[in-house]
Amino acid sequence: MPEQTFIVPEGSSPDRADKILAAHYPEVSRAAIQRFIESGKVRRENGDKLEPKKKLHPSEVLLVDLSPEPIPGLRPVDLPIGILYEDETLVVVDKPSGMVVHPGDGTGEDTLVHALLHHCHGKLSSVGAPERPGIIHRLDKDTSGAIVVAKTDPVHHALVKQFADRQIGKEYLALVSGVPREKSGSVTLPIGRHPTIRVKMAVVQNGKPAHTDWEIIENFGNPASLLRCRIHTGRTHQIRVHLSSLGNPVVGDETYGFKPARSKVPPPPRVLLHAQKLSFTHPANGEPMTVEAHVPADFSDYLELLK
Repeated sequence: MPEQTFIVPEGSSPDRADKILAAHYPEVSRAAIQRFIESGKVRRENGDKLEPKKKLHPSEVLLVDLSPEPIPGLRPVDLPIGILYEDETLVVVDKPSGMVVHPGDGTGEDTLVHALLHHCHGKLSSVGAPERPGIIHRLDKDTSGAIVVAKTDPVHHALVKQFADRQIGKEYLALVSGVPREKSGSVTLPIGRHPTIRVKMAVVQNGKPAHTDWEIIENFGNPASLLRCRIHTGRTHQIRVHLSSLGNPVVGDETYGFKPARSKVPPPPRVLLHAQKLSFTHPANGEPMTVEAHVPADFSDYLELLK
């Protein structure tokens, strides 16, 4: 937003500038407002710097610029992404396989965050780490499908709470090696860091609780079967670890047990896992939402090949 003139409302009690401004601009977090004050983007009418703890009184005038802060080390990059839903407060993206969600060690400027900074003109929430603006949850690099991203801080906080309270519906398609013994089931084995291979996760006794429901929706004979998975927790690599524990690793997932040399299926294009549906309550209007990401071509073409 451009610089505005802000007048402390008549009848309000003297209070700190950050508290008064946070009440007037609910879409901006109080922590962000404090940073704006400290950086001089919120000033007195005469241009003097405002002290963060200084109390303001009714009728005092401020010059306020709450434009999104530049994110250190990140720049918008025009990359193709599919938008499943978007409004002023959030966006649901159909993440392609092969795209990393946010920058980290060894990544370039081709992450989902870089693409979203371009698409949203920098308007992403400032909650969390500086290199992860707007990011509430993640999908693995190879996993395709629906991911919700916050544009404003209040919506970010609200969605994080929904995830923490397990009020988010997450439904995946997974093509697995072989056929599970039952037509459906649940895995509730705890997941934690692998005891010796630190880049992997594993079923470990002292791990965090994890819950995955699954059902067979298509059988391709002994070589493979297509499962629908619903996860009630969001542990790293949860579906991949849980399906591997059944003896049915995701096709293409060599990290968790897929053996190309022993497999009876053609070489897969990637780890065949797709986040198909995401359900949540819209924080801004309270409406229930279900957003679906259609199965991408590489996945559907491979299914046709198996048929």
